[in-house]
Amino acid sequence: MLRSILLYLSVAGWAQRIATRNWLARRVARRFVAGETLEESVAVAKALNQDGFRVTFTYLGEAVYREEETRQVVAEYQRVNEVIARENLNAEISLKVTQLGLEIDEEICHNNLRDILNHARERAGTRVVLDMESSPYLEATLRLYRGLREEFGAQVGVAIQAYLFRSAEDLTQLAAPDAVIRIVKGAYLESPAIAFDDKAKVDENYVRLVEQFLSDDGAFLDIATHDEKMITAAQRFIAANEIPPDRYEFQMLYGIRNELQRELVADEPTCVLISFGEEWYPYFVRRLAERPANLVFFLRGLFGR
Repeated sequence: MLRSILLYLSVAGWAQRIATRNWLARRVARRFVAGETLEESVAVAKALNQDGFRVTFTYLGEAVYREEETRQVVAEYQRVNEVIARENLNAEISLKVTQLGLEIDEEICHNNLRDILNHARERAGTRVVLDMESSPYLEATLRLYRGLREEFGAQVGVAIQAYLFRSAEDLTQLAAPDAVIRIVKGAYLESPAIAFDDKAKVDENYVRLVEQFLSDDGAFLDIATHDEKMITAAQRFIAANEIPPDRYEFQMLYGIRNELQRELVADEPTCVLISFGEEWYPYFVRRLAERPANLVFFLRGLFGR
């Protein structure tokens, strides 16, 4: 129930207006957001690189409905490419296709993605992963990924959500030597007709998907989770099947379970996703929905306890 309420609030305009005007909410949200500017997030990225982590940059924002606004998003990701190359950062990019014009026209979105990928290839060869958003965008996101993979190969990846019934079949279709897949649990409110609504079943499917994809020779897997049970299950499978460390990477979000992140990076290839930008509200509320402990932290910070 709490998760459903928070996911509703993540897309409620009235709630966003209240939160973004509250300086205390903005202050506490900084636990999960590396900064409102790229420059602030770069300082965080450098520190994480020094501690042995790779990083993923993501520019916060939701669906864009005007083509000129999508070009602003493209320009911001090109700035990220420039910084990664100039500062020699161990980093990649993760982005939302709706922020690049999918709601306007799929071809516009495709062209924007190509511009970002070409720009990245000309600089540091940065990898770009397409986030998976709510189910209405799933088919288009996979089409975009397949088309881009033909041109850019392993430079482009896509996320798959473990709470969807169809994900095992999607992985079967996507399996290829140059495939780059990120497996996440899923952070949107979906119908029980298409998604597991029980955490235990989502967890079970998550482990099954990790094992399925790691069994495909040559493909690369981002194991994106903060759940110690999921991490342990993946590590056991990796050890039992002698999966080399150039085939996978554990991924976690900035500001969540920092101690676990430090423990993990000592033994495993580990990446931290750092987000930046002024459109922090939907991202922040989805982080609260994912883990009740995050909500407790937020309330304590909000009321100064």
